[in-house]
Amino acid sequence: MSAVSENGLDGRLDHEPEYRWPIPPPEGWTADDLDRIPGLPPHTELIDGSLVFMSPQTAFHARCMRLVENALLAQVPEHLDVLREMAIKLDLKNRPEPDVLVFPMEANTGPKQTWYKPEDVVLAVEVVSADSRERDREVKPRKYAAVGVPNFWRIEEDEDKGLPVVYVYELDPANRAYALTGIFRDRLKITVPFDIEIDLTAINGRPRAEPESEQEQG
Repeated sequence: MSAVSENGLDGRLDHEPEYRWPIPPPEGWTADDLDRIPGLPPHTELIDGSLVFMSPQTAFHARCMRLVENALLAQVPEHLDVLREMAIKLDLKNRPEPDVLVFPMEANTGPKQTWYKPEDVVLAVEVVSADSRERDREVKPRKYAAVGVPNFWRIEEDEDKGLPVVYVYELDPANRAYALTGIFRDRLKITVPFDIEIDLTAINGRPRAEPESEQEQG
């Protein structure tokens, strides 16, 4: 049941403060502003100086991120790290937040870190949502390629099966644009940026801890 104020006008309790949306400066927001604007919704992005808010997450989106993050963590070389929902500061006016990132261990600066530099990103992964199709298919890949992110995955839902379809791209450094190198259904298996194999049909499964060996149990 929604709360009702004494005047019955806005559904807020009288003691609840009214949230006021931040008013952008004339030149638009900057990437560093995201760390200073109070009360922003989680995972707010900055695209061309404008704030972009996330819609409620679907189960497919959440499970897809979990599948990819866990698979990459299990297979990534020791000098690389994996995190999900961390931002890349592309430039002054753009700070998108890929769903999953792969980057060198030395790019980590501490527990209060909120973004990574584009030159440190090895792989950016975007899981397409209903409200993000244009950004994930066109805007973000173009911007990632322009700053030299070498590998990009776009993941969409096969609505007939409810399974991920992974579109794998590599950067053509000559023209700073992505080239599609493969479309993967059911199973992804590639060697760039490192050996990766993911059972895409396992999206609804749960990761399990490896059983202890007999020697450890003894």
